[in-house]
Amino acid sequence: MEAWKILVLFFCALFGGLAIFLVKSDKSKLLKLILSFSGAYLFAITVLHLIPDAYSGPDGREIGIYILIGFLLQIFMEQFSEGVEHGHIHHHAEGQVFPYGIMISLCLHAFLEGMPLAKDHHNELIFGIALHHIPAAFALASILMQNHFKPTGLILTIAVFALMAPLGFFVSNGISTGSIGGIEQYFNKMMGIVIGIFLHISTTILFESSVEHKVTKRKLVAVLLGITVALIGYFSAGH
Repeated sequence: MEAWKILVLFFCALFGGLAIFLVKSDKSKLLKLILSFSGAYLFAITVLHLIPDAYSGPDGREIGIYILIGFLLQIFMEQFSEGVEHGHIHHHAEGQVFPYGIMISLCLHAFLEGMPLAKDHHNELIFGIALHHIPAAFALASILMQNHFKPTGLILTIAVFALMAPLGFFVSNGISTGSIGGIEQYFNKMMGIVIGIFLHISTTILFESSVEHKVTKRKLVAVLLGITVALIGYFSAGH
């Protein structure tokens, strides 16, 4: 298992959260462009790599059920996360206690997102997931700052979130190789759930529009760039 993937996942999320001390506006155009790029990239990678791999297994006929489960699971988790995984920042009342619902949902989301990396042999997925966690961590840090968390507590919370995707990668790698629990026969089903989550996250990002129901030119460029990079990786891998 490549240690550099764990480092990329951890430090991108950590950097996204710590950026709250540098970027005072919660409407950073750069973060929104990163979100659009990563959403398009994740969607393309899911369609080009994850779905074909999942359906090619011996239990391919059942994968669609697990994709639907993952899609619905993400809808359920968003009832608690309030869309923070999309980079959404909601203002909360002052003095609110620690947002346990948001934190638990985000950590589970990040853990599941790290799981497909066990099969990311050509490194197409790692950077999309890492970039996707930058706006999510920034949104989480913004909520904590609104709740008047001290810097030490904020940094610790962001570090816990940043560990979730590497942990998901580590666990799924153990499952896929049969070194954890002997449940490797369920790996494709687990990937089906993750695919459903990816489809929900990426399409939500792509289809979110402005008040005028128009996509800005910058967002369109970011989306097309994300898909282009995914296609370059797809064809360079010999498909």
